[in-house]
Amino acid sequence: MVKKIHLLIAFALFINVANAQQSFVKQKGHQFLIGEKPYYYIGTNYWYGGLLALQKNPARGKQRLIKELDFLKSKGVNNLRVLVGSEGEGKINGVDRVKPALQTQHNVYDTELLKGLDFLLMEMAKRKMYAVLYLSNNWEWSGGFMQYLNWNGQIDSDTLKRKLTWDEQRDYTSKFYSCDACKIDYQKQVYFILQHKNAYTGKKYINEPAIMAWELANEPRPMRTEAIVAFKNWIANTATYIKSIDKNHLITIGTEGFMGTEENWDLFKEIHANKGIDYLTIHIWPKNWGWFKDAPTTENLPAVIEKTSAYIKQHESIAQQINKPLVIEEFGLPRDGHAFDPSTATKLRDEYFGNIFSIWAKSRAKGGAIAGCNFWSFGGTSRPTNGQLFWKDGDDFSGDPPQEEQGLNSVFDSDQSTWKIIQTYLKK
Repeated sequence: MVKKIHLLIAFALFINVANAQQSFVKQKGHQFLIGEKPYYYIGTNYWYGGLLALQKNPARGKQRLIKELDFLKSKGVNNLRVLVGSEGEGKINGVDRVKPALQTQHNVYDTELLKGLDFLLMEMAKRKMYAVLYLSNNWEWSGGFMQYLNWNGQIDSDTLKRKLTWDEQRDYTSKFYSCDACKIDYQKQVYFILQHKNAYTGKKYINEPAIMAWELANEPRPMRTEAIVAFKNWIANTATYIKSIDKNHLITIGTEGFMGTEENWDLFKEIHANKGIDYLTIHIWPKNWGWFKDAPTTENLPAVIEKTSAYIKQHESIAQQINKPLVIEEFGLPRDGHAFDPSTATKLRDEYFGNIFSIWAKSRAKGGAIAGCNFWSFGGTSRPTNGQLFWKDGDDFSGDPPQEEQGLNSVFDSDQSTWKIIQTYLKK
C-alpha cells in the first residue's frame, strides 16, 4: 500500500512538472497557438538581451537582466525580439557596430558569446516568455550582409569602413542575394546557432521552447529592383534550410512591409505566402520615412497616426488573404520635442503607441490576424550618459543601437505613462 501511495505521488509530481513545462508556439491559420489557446501579445524589442550576461562585470549584467525580465513580466510583456549576434569587428559604414561579435572573423565563431543568449533564454523560460531571434541584419550596425560581402571580396575594407551614400549602400547590400559565397557563409552561421547547446539547460536551440521563431534577418530588403528575383530565392531557400534542421520553431522574414520590398505589394505578399514562412511582419518608422519634419508635434501627430493605421490595415488585409498571422514588430517615436533625456515627456509617443495597441486589441477581440506588437524598444534600467550623444564601449546597452542617439526611441522602466498605456491594453 505504501509503495502504491509513493507511485501515485511520483505520478502526480510528473504530471505537475509536465504541465509546468513551456510549450512551443505554433501557427494555425491566422493565429498563433500555445497549446490549444490563441496567443496574442504586446512585446518589445530587446536586441541587446543576449549580451547583458557578457558584460565586463557579468554578475552585474545578469542582475540587470533578471531585474528587467521581472519588470517586463510584471507589466504583462512576454515576447522579446532579440539579436542572436553580430558579424565582424570595427567601424562599418562610418559607425561603431555592436560588440562583442559572435563571428569575430570570417568563419570564426565565439562560442562563449552564446552563453549570454543561453542565460537570457533560461531566464525567459522560467517566466514563460518567448523570444523571436533574428539571425543577421540588412543594416550595418551589427555587421550583417555588408560584412559577408566584405569577407567575400565584394566590398573592400576601406569602403566598408567609410560612410557610404544611400545609393552606394543600396548598390552594395543588394549584391548579397547573388553572392553565393556570402549566402553559404550566412548559412554556416545559421547552422552553428541552430546546433548550439544551451550551457544552462543542456538543450540544443532547435529544442528550446523559449524560442518562438527564427527571423532570417533584421529588415532584409532587395535594396534594388534588379535584386528582387535573387531576394525571393534566398528567402525560399533559407526557410527550407532552417525547416530541414528545426521542426519545432516558426520562421519569419523580418521585413518592414511595403517600405521594405521596394514599395511592391505583390512582392510582400509573394514572399510571405511561401509555405516555409509562418507569419508576416511589418515595421513602422514615421521619422525615417519622412511622415513628420524635425520632431513629432501636436499638430502633425494626427496625420502620422492616420498613415500608421492605413499601413497596418493594408498589411492586415494581405495577412487575411494568405491566412497567416501578422506581427507589428517594430515601431517607435521620439520623446516630445525630440528630446533624449528620460525625464522629458512622452505624451505624443503614448498617444501613438495607444493607437497601434487599439488596432491590435480590436483584432484580438475578434480573433483576427494581428497577433502581436513589439514596440521599439526597451531601454530598461539604462540611462543616457550626460553630455554624450552616442554609445561608447563600456556604456550600458539601451534600446537605441550604437549608431543612434542614446535615448532616441528607448522606453525606459521609468516611463510610467507609457507602461500605463501598455497595461491598459493588456488588461483588456
